[in-house]
Amino acid sequence: MDSGRVVAVYGASGHTGRFVVAELHERGYVPLLVGRDADRLAALAQAGPGFEARRAAVDDPAALDRALRGAAAVVNCAGPFADTAAPLVEAALRAGVPYVDVAAEIEANLDTFARFGPRARAAGVPVVPAMAFFGALGDLLVTAAMAEWTSADEAHVAYGLSSWHPTAGTLAAGAVSGRRRGGRRVRFTGGGLAYHQDPLPTLVWPFPAPLGPQPVLGEFAMADVVTVPSHLDVPEVRSYMTVKAAADLAAPAPAPPAAVDGRGRSAQTFVVDVLVRSGGAERRAVAAGQDIYAVSAPLAVEAVDRLLTGRARTAGVASAGAMFDAPDFLRALSGHLALGAPLG
Repeated sequence: MDSGRVVAVYGASGHTGRFVVAELHERGYVPLLVGRDADRLAALAQAGPGFEARRAAVDDPAALDRALRGAAAVVNCAGPFADTAAPLVEAALRAGVPYVDVAAEIEANLDTFARFGPRARAAGVPVVPAMAFFGALGDLLVTAAMAEWTSADEAHVAYGLSSWHPTAGTLAAGAVSGRRRGGRRVRFTGGGLAYHQDPLPTLVWPFPAPLGPQPVLGEFAMADVVTVPSHLDVPEVRSYMTVKAAADLAAPAPAPPAAVDGRGRSAQTFVVDVLVRSGGAERRAVAAGQDIYAVSAPLAVEAVDRLLTGRARTAGVASAGAMFDAPDFLRALSGHLALGAPLG
């Protein structure tokens, strides 16, 4: 086995973790299945040739070190990331291997930048948080839309989800973030994060055809309020969510995703429409696809592939748009995303 092709997936038996494992295998990597539930890992290991399972709890550094032994990189798919990100980053730094996660938690991503930026840079280890649908995709689209602009006045990221059947991990992560905020909401304005208790406004966003204009909740802040301003000079970053999807998420007992195809994807479709304004000029970038959890896998695995093949722009903690060539990265996902507007 070529150890340079072995990638540890923490949370491999979870919903998104399974998509990541499958994507790694399809691209010729050897997934190393790591997590907290030995039985679920063993069952998943039987599904793939050469898959090895290693149990490790995040509060056991020695077990994490053993679990990452022989891996060339690690992808963290196990939320809540407020609990898992720091121990896994620490383990990656000790092992000297790149770390990627799929965290959508705003506070957990902030913690990763604040806590590990200088250390990871000094160690020459790439750490890429939020390398998923929420966080990476919006950041890549904003970065591509800005192109040669060095700054902009506003960046708007509108999520046109047909529905949103959250996983148990999404619900748990949301609960953790809610507690950390004391029930408040968050926005990125005036060049910084601000917490508030104002109700979210409802407006109509002009999504491109065939979706068309849709009612959305304004200031529905997602990980873009961390990833975009981490490297771009944009003092106002706002995101929006279709009212239907937000209502699904807030339902008392939301149904989990249900597979409708052989890849395990749900019927959910999405359009991410980005608008960047600078002075009187506007630029847009659009991506559309199926299943926000499934598409996180090619985003994360493409990142791993670029990190392991010398196609990263920096070391240390960086978002997708800072770490990679954004237009080229997006074009590499053409089998998973339909792209619109110029992308450099």
